[in-house]
Amino acid sequence: MNLNKVIIIGNLTQNPEVRQISTGQSVASFSVATNRIWKDNQGQKQTQAEFHNIVAWGRLAEIAGQYMTKGGLVMIEGRLQ
Repeated sequence: MNLNKVIIIGNLTQNPEVRQISTGQSVASFSVATNRIWKDNQGQKQTQAEFHNIVAWGRLAEIAGQYMTKGGLVMIEGRLQ
């Protein structure tokens, strides 16, 4: 058995871009930033930002466009593709 599941909690870097494809289905694209914080060998606090490109389809895309705004904290659950 295999598993492809991801949970990302971070902040939106921009408002979702919602569009409709030729079939009429809605698609939302947006980016989520996550931060990793650790101490290096000298005890100095280090921070690294990572950016994740997200695509939502159908009704979920419409909801994302309606309620999600730049800077907002979001939790995304899905699969890697």
